[in-house]
Amino acid sequence: MEGSKMGKNIDDYIDRGLKGTPETKPSERREYLSQLRERIILALTNGQVIQKKPYKPISDLMKMYPSSKLYLDGDLDYMHLSKYIRIANENNIPFTIVDDKASTTNIGLVLANPTAIDKDDIFVSKEDFQRHL
Repeated sequence: MEGSKMGKNIDDYIDRGLKGTPETKPSERREYLSQLRERIILALTNGQVIQKKPYKPISDLMKMYPSSKLYLDGDLDYMHLSKYIRIANENNIPFTIVDDKASTTNIGLVLANPTAIDKDDIFVSKEDFQRHL
């Protein structure tokens, strides 16, 4: 009995070494730029991110959540990402450009907390977005 348990632990250890630690909710992470839905403060679509002007309330959200992190879709042109990178830098928020070729998400930006906040509404309507440019 003890030997079979040890054998399974060794197999698990080797498996993690070869494949990495199993990822929780992989489809959710692909959709939300590597983040879990429960941690998201704000998500903008690719169409919103590529607008000429940035979504202004994001700066206030960064101030409200100083331990948050910004995730940007690496499939978008840097010209569109740079305005949000500047806002993140001004608020001392770290950012990551996510380059996941396996993902086909229409999400261009995610502001996420390190722990779950379970915010109901993470998306910005087209009207609200236009109002806050």
